[in-house]
Amino acid sequence: MAFGYGAGAYQQVRSHGGVESADAHGLITLLMDGALERLVRARGHMQRGEVAAKGELVGRCIAIVGELRNSLDRSVQTPLVDQLDALYDYMGRRLLHANVHDDADALVEVGDLLQKLRDSWVRLPAEARGQRAAGQAA
Repeated sequence: MAFGYGAGAYQQVRSHGGVESADAHGLITLLMDGALERLVRARGHMQRGEVAAKGELVGRCIAIVGELRNSLDRSVQTPLVDQLDALYDYMGRRLLHANVHDDADALVEVGDLLQKLRDSWVRLPAEARGQRAAGQAA
């Protein structure tokens, strides 16, 4: 996955700590971890009928997924960038659906997709993480 690491990504993960020492790969990992944690909490609020808290957390997840999507480096010539763009778009739409329709299954679906993506991302070899020209892929 090719990412251009913008200020938005930095601001989203700053509250998690460790941002000052994280490299670009680490920042993306922190974003994914933040979204996954919020999905779990949002599902709990959904199950308890806590609409405002659920909406707040789902909204934050949508923002994080949007930041991940915006961070794709479209200058990298690989089909993976377009596939990830479509996947992030799909996740955002499913999160919106989950929020509007109180669909816990949609939250689980997005969580599963994001977890698989994160698992691939963290398994990237260290030498591949710094190769922007080749595109940092998840």
